Amino acid sequence: MAKFSLFSDTSRRIAEADSVAVIGLGRFGSALAEELMSSGTEVLGIDRDEDLVQSFNGVLTQVVRGDSTKEEVLRQLAVDQFDRVVVAIGHDVQASILTASLLLQLKVPIIWAKAENEQHGRILEQLGVHHVIYPERTMGRRVAHLVRGAALDYLEIERGYSLAKITAPSSVRGIPLGQTAIRQKHGITVAAVASGRAGWHNADNSTVLSEGDRILIVGPTASVEAFAQLR
Repeated sequence: MAKFSLFSDTSRRIAEADSVAVIGLGRFGSALAEELMSSGTEVLGIDRDEDLVQSFNGVLTQVVRGDSTKEEVLRQLAVDQFDRVVVAIGHDVQASILTASLLLQLKVPIIWAKAENEQHGRILEQLGVHHVIYPERTMGRRVAHLVRGAALDYLEIERGYSLAKITAPSSVRGIPLGQTAIRQKHGITVAAVASGRAGWHNADNSTVLSEGDRILIVGPTASVEAFAQLR
């Protein structure tokens, strides 16, 4: 394990910053790591694949080849010093579970873990992983809403409650939102509006929508879907 000692000091420095350790640099893990980097977060990337690790050299703050199912490797990479760790391991469910278990034993404060299916997710939850995510399932539901053509963008905040970007329907245009009784009639709230090339701004009761305005609506999923179908 001596090869990892070269990285321990750097890993500990990263852990002290606004940082995240991402274990597993497949499609999901790499996309997550790169997005974190673009937002100014320092990232330690870990994967067992040497070629994959080399491809991220210079892309992430630090990237290291290592076996996350071994406690001594996690310690030498100072993963136990991070406040936030993401287990983004793909199809190797056993490695994902072993890694998550070790991170919990090391008392990492916040652990996110990708689940391949319901059974995998249930095991992670039973272990005590703080956040279990299902990227494929979540993306599938999101795309389904977009394919229907009712929304320009869609986000399920949690099961049964959603946010959507839509074009303002004619029924709420031309008068202040406070006079439309939109919450009483449709069960949703208009949170923000963008007109023409202007940027987004918060909506309130005095906001008057025009044709072509884009709006963000939030509320129970069924209500959001129904309102998004209006023209």
